Amino acid sequence: MISTATTPGQYMEDLPADRQQAMAKLRDTVRKNLAKGFQESMGYRMMGYCVPHSIYPAGYHCDPKQPLSFVGMASQKNFIALYHTALYAMPELLKWFQKEFPMHSKKKLGMGKSCLRFKKQEDIPYVLIGELIKKVSVDDWIVAYEQNMKK
Repeated sequence: MISTATTPGQYMEDLPADRQQAMAKLRDTVRKNLAKGFQESMGYRMMGYCVPHSIYPAGYHCDPKQPLSFVGMASQKNFIALYHTALYAMPELLKWFQKEFPMHSKKKLGMGKSCLRFKKQEDIPYVLIGELIKKVSVDDWIVAYEQNMKK
C-alpha cells in the first residue's frame, strides 16, 4: 500500500479493513514499549518512530531535514512490515532477536536487513516485538547510529 497520509492517525484510517486490527495492535505494542524521547511520525510513506530534531539536531545523514528514523511500520501488498533499524546497526540485538524468534513463532523468520515481514497477521509475535522495542533507548540508538556512520 502506497500511502499519501500525512499523519499516523490518517495512515491508520486509510488502511484496508482487513489490516486495521493487526496494524493497530502493532502500533499499540510499539507505543507501550517505546523508550521516552522517540516521537511518532510519518516518513517514507509509512508511520514510524524517530528521534526528533529537538534531541538529535543533525537528523538523518542522507537528508538532515528528516529526523533520525528508528522504527517504521507499513501495510505492504503481501505482508505487514516492521522496519527496526537497530537490528541492522546493532549486531548483538540482531543475534538476540534471531535466537528468540523461534520461541515466539513456528513460522520461518521473514527478514531483510532491518525489515521484519509478516505474511499472516496472526503470525506477528507481538510480545517479542515489545521486548525488541524496549531494548533500545534514544541514547543507545544515537550512539549506534553514529558509530555506524563512522565506518
